[in-house]
Amino acid sequence: MKVEVKLNPSKEEVIDLFSRGLSTEAIVTIFARCNVSYDGRAKSELGLGDRVIIIKPDGSFLIHQKEKREPVNWQPPGSSVSLKIGEDKLILRSVRRKPKEILEVGLIDVYLLSYFQAEDYESLALMGSEAEMADLVFENPELIEPGFKPIFKEKSIRHGIIDILGKDKDGNIVVLEFKRRRADLHAVSQLKRYVETMREEYKNVRGILVAPSLTSGAKRLLEKEGLEFKKLTPPKKEKSRKGRQKTLFD
Repeated sequence: MKVEVKLNPSKEEVIDLFSRGLSTEAIVTIFARCNVSYDGRAKSELGLGDRVIIIKPDGSFLIHQKEKREPVNWQPPGSSVSLKIGEDKLILRSVRRKPKEILEVGLIDVYLLSYFQAEDYESLALMGSEAEMADLVFENPELIEPGFKPIFKEKSIRHGIIDILGKDKDGNIVVLEFKRRRADLHAVSQLKRYVETMREEYKNVRGILVAPSLTSGAKRLLEKEGLEFKKLTPPKKEKSRKGRQKTLFD
């Protein structure tokens, strides 16, 4: 079957359905009351609450609360997932090897577990997308400023994915966040979060919001947070996506 669902499954049913979902490279979804702990570049704890857990065949692991678009915890593709019986709960673990990061979920009550054997072979093609803006800058770094050197494209970090990570002519780390339309307060907050995460590892980090324009509120917040703005209009012609860079200082 392409889809199988269990409501209020027992521990044994959870393990059985979860195992079959993983073995058939299906998308596994769990509605559960759980707690979460993370140990990696930093440490975090999330107490009991009702959450949605999504595990994809490529190893992506997402935990969503009932509000906001972004997951509260996540692991990138390539992570390995396991499930075992603990003393008083099921323990779901996602492990990323490089860098070493462990996300552990204690499943107290599982309300629903499902798997979906999705077939999808298409790639999304957008005109004038943020990805195309990033491609344009990667090919023409001087659009940001003289001496700018893009290093990573779509760099995964603890709080999301940086569109472009690079260095300026003075060797400072530069975080670029792209928006294809007028950037708002949310875009500034997103950039701030990425910059703060990078400052945990590097001393000198700049953040630049790249967009066609800014709201007045976004402009004020950028200035308050010491972040920067670069005006750039999305390209009109479709461009092919380039590969990601492997290391920050190659």
